[in-house]
Amino acid sequence: MTRDNPLRGWQVDRAAIRHVGRDLQRPECILCQRDGTVWAADARGGAMRIAPDGTQQLVAPAAPTAMPAIDFDQRYVRSEGSLPNGMAFLADGELLIANWGTDAVEVMDRQGRIRRLFDRIDGQPLGKANFPLRDRHGRLYLTVTTRMQPWTDSINARATDGYIALFDLQGHARIVADGFEGTNEIRLDDAGEWLYVVESNARRISRLRVQADGALGAREVYGPARLPGFPDGFAFDAFGNLWVTLIMSDRLVAITPDGELLTLLDDGNPEATRALDAHYEARTLTPEIMAAAHGTLAPWMASLSFGGPDLRTVYLGSLRGSTLPSFRAPVAGQPPIHWNEDFPA
Repeated sequence: MTRDNPLRGWQVDRAAIRHVGRDLQRPECILCQRDGTVWAADARGGAMRIAPDGTQQLVAPAAPTAMPAIDFDQRYVRSEGSLPNGMAFLADGELLIANWGTDAVEVMDRQGRIRRLFDRIDGQPLGKANFPLRDRHGRLYLTVTTRMQPWTDSINARATDGYIALFDLQGHARIVADGFEGTNEIRLDDAGEWLYVVESNARRISRLRVQADGALGAREVYGPARLPGFPDGFAFDAFGNLWVTLIMSDRLVAITPDGELLTLLDDGNPEATRALDAHYEARTLTPEIMAAAHGTLAPWMASLSFGGPDLRTVYLGSLRGSTLPSFRAPVAGQPPIHWNEDFPA
């Protein structure tokens, strides 16, 4: 007998949303620890550590206190400066960072010291490093969204130059899957048998079977062939639902194990979203049209993470917000790889 899905008929209660953190800059990725500590990527070159009591500490090189004023084109289109994007914990508690601004993979320790692992693969520049992932075997994966510059050109072009690399901490990397349209976040299912891939520009989720040596097998589409927006971040809950953020249209949806699409939160601007979708279909998107499309809770909603002692607190990241909206879910999230690891303070 099929269990009743806890998300069916449920939506986020906007009145119950609370905001975690303050004065954050481009909190694209969120990592939660079991003790309640939350880490958010920060455009000042590192990450903000938010303690359970709300106190926060910027961990970054030289710990700058403020970013100079910078316009939309510089920060979001040309991606200038250090822009930590996706992050993952290494086994020793250091942060593995895909840096969208420097097109490199970096490691940052708890004092904010950074070393660059690599910025080239197969003799070529890496491209837009997006998201790193560590699996239960200690293997490290990386997504690269595109090699086009500016990256926004890849959307209209429907460029298939996105790829996934497998690498080690000595900086040796090899491409294990390519031909993606805007590779973004990746996640493993609970059994570690499938690697799920956000293809932002194709507006779909794909998955590949993981081989014994970490290589990736044939690809298939998971869920709807076309989502109603650009997927960005995602995470599994314990029931098997895949929660997905749709950036710019700023919606939170879920793909059920049966492939049904549920809308959990819609914070977008309807008129701006209609324009965004029309220009996407016509391949006439511009940065100005993209800039106009956003909500108010987490503008350019990006990542999401389950945290709290019972993994039922959801945190939403964004590219243009300054806090992390959070709310309680009716089901726990899938525990991340690092959940039971003890790191130094």
